[in-house]
Amino acid sequence: MADFQDSADPIDGDPFAAPVRLARPARHSVPFIFASPHSGRCYPASLLAKSRLDPLTLRRSEDAYVDELFGGVTALGAPLLAAQFPRAYLDANRGSTELDRAMFDSPLPVPVDRPGPRVVAGLGVIPRIVRDGAEIYRGKLAGAEAQTRLTGLYTPYHQALAALIAETRARFGIAIVIDCHSMPSALAVPDVVLGDRYGASAGAGLTARAEAAFAGAGFSVARNTPYAGGHTTVRYGRVDEGCHVLQIEINRALYLDEEHVTKRPGFMILRARLERVMAELVALPLSSIGPSLPEAAE
Repeated sequence: MADFQDSADPIDGDPFAAPVRLARPARHSVPFIFASPHSGRCYPASLLAKSRLDPLTLRRSEDAYVDELFGGVTALGAPLLAAQFPRAYLDANRGSTELDRAMFDSPLPVPVDRPGPRVVAGLGVIPRIVRDGAEIYRGKLAGAEAQTRLTGLYTPYHQALAALIAETRARFGIAIVIDCHSMPSALAVPDVVLGDRYGASAGAGLTARAEAAFAGAGFSVARNTPYAGGHTTVRYGRVDEGCHVLQIEINRALYLDEEHVTKRPGFMILRARLERVMAELVALPLSSIGPSLPEAAE
């Protein structure tokens, strides 16, 4: 998987042309799938034209370079799916109906839920604000924008993830999604936060193995606080059906200059540490994870 330019400026490009990148291993030999919904950095010109914010401020909402941090998992036999589009434009870790009608100048041609706390806060599937609480747009968006972004970006991402899950379950009888994120260091968080929705989205053995692997590698680890899991854990975490989803949040201070959105000198060292932790995790015996479907023949 090719690395992206390390720059504080957005990457020029049209995310609609290729909404996702999928890096496959030479052989899919473990029932794990890694996904990065927030590391996309192909910013549409239309977003930059409509935004009241400078490009660097927009980029601070990214889980910047998380796809690269976890890039070594393909050598462990697991695929890695990454969104190309930026989180400030479309958040794939939200429900498709988490929309704020007040952001648009006309009725929305898509289903919309009653506003929940995330939408009210400006963090719906089409965000109103960025990390620091700054408003993204100068004015209201056209109602058709919602359908365009959901159809062209959100749907391809979730179709790709759902297809990987189905493929993995057919091959191994179980699928384990590791949802990869990073978190602002200003929250005084530990090095790593594991989110399994308090046991609802992943088997206890999987979360315990992940916690032990991170701790053994010298990371400070917390469970479910302050991040218990987003839409991906809710949508796909079906432990009784053999689909487990564990969210992993990495403290950005470990690898990122958060103000300039550039890699710190220790980036590759952290990547190597994460690959060793993931190697231990993917070696977990399936019988110790939790309920699964009968194992399928390869």
